[in-house]
Amino acid sequence: MTPSLPLAAVVLAGGASRRMGRDKATVVIDTPDGPTTLVERTVSTVVGRCAPVFVIAAPGQALPDLPASVLRDEVRGVGPLLATGRGLRAAAEAGVEHAFVCAVDMPELTTELIETLTGPAGRLGVDVVLPWDGRDHYLAGIYRTALHATIADLVHSGARSMRALVDTVDTQRIVMPEQAALANVNTPAELEAVIPPRLT
Repeated sequence: MTPSLPLAAVVLAGGASRRMGRDKATVVIDTPDGPTTLVERTVSTVVGRCAPVFVIAAPGQALPDLPASVLRDEVRGVGPLLATGRGLRAAAEAGVEHAFVCAVDMPELTTELIETLTGPAGRLGVDVVLPWDGRDHYLAGIYRTALHATIADLVHSGARSMRALVDTVDTQRIVMPEQAALANVNTPAELEAVIPPRLT
């Protein structure tokens, strides 16, 4: 049997969440294990497959205690590319060559989805492995941690989008059906359609 690919995780939790109207990371939802926040749910999923886990938060953002290292964005509102680079650099410094990068707003994320991407990431030797279900899921993919240097160059040149990265490097897309594990929740209605939120 082929050994599992060592995999860190980078969870992006510091987004502005304008459409949600509040910090998405600390939205409380009901689960079979009781009430939890979106960031706790996401971290509890990725720690089932990934180590170490890095959560990238905004300056001053309040988060619950997490079984992860919390890193702070140096500036607010510059998009996910800079935050991804920060997390990948931390994972590279920890000695891990690949990291699963995801958004905090994926309440149905599963370790099975991560493992599905891990096989191609280990076999193909590419820089990025993304799920594709009619669109790219930039924040649900596996990235080489050495890409933090490429990201730094892109950010220096003014780039802010994840697309700027994946269009620059060797990216493999894995065709998948639409599924709950890939769903992002950007509004209260989208969240309630997946898991009814608790009023807090």
